[in-house]
Amino acid sequence: MSRRVVCLRHGQTLWNVERRFQGHTDIELDEVGVAQATRAASLLAALRPSMIVSSDLRRAYDTASALGRIAGLDISVDQDLRERGGGAWEGLTREEIKAGWPAEFEAWEAPGGEDVADVAERVAEAILRWASKIDEDGLLVVASHGAAIRLGVARLMGLPQELWPALGGLGNCSWSVLEQGRRGWRLLEHNAGTLPEPVISDDSPDAASAGGR
Repeated sequence: MSRRVVCLRHGQTLWNVERRFQGHTDIELDEVGVAQATRAASLLAALRPSMIVSSDLRRAYDTASALGRIAGLDISVDQDLRERGGGAWEGLTREEIKAGWPAEFEAWEAPGGEDVADVAERVAEAILRWASKIDEDGLLVVASHGAAIRLGVARLMGLPQELWPALGGLGNCSWSVLEQGRRGWRLLEHNAGTLPEPVISDDSPDAASAGGR
């Protein structure tokens, strides 16, 4: 077995429902989000994680804590796992953003916000930093945010930036599974909400080794 990383998006918040740009604003889980975190924790605990690390924002930390309670693990915190900063857009709905900054909306580049390349780099580096702390057959759970996970995963996979949009988003309390293979990191599952199943395939050994621990 190789090192694996489960990148878990936080549960639902009121701002998710209202489609407001959250960014670095510290929004808590709503009742649905708490229930989502509890369900995800009950599933992911079966994978017997070695370590759990979370963004310092409470929507991610509370999601991680639900798993930590079941798995009997403390939660480490890393600010580099925060969501992409939204600058002037934080707290605004998509309609408000589009009305106020039509050109920037099309490019999805917030005034005063973070560049996608910077987010991808800091999240990928954080994942690598924490993955290096677990055994070669260990499992790290990273509780973070939708854009942060998507960008960090794309960077870890070595995708050129122009292809990053090809990787879809994650639903609340869904996750992506990465494995450290012989040729670098690869994506085993994306936007999953069930435990991984072994892949039986005629593909190469590296590509066909997905499965739970």
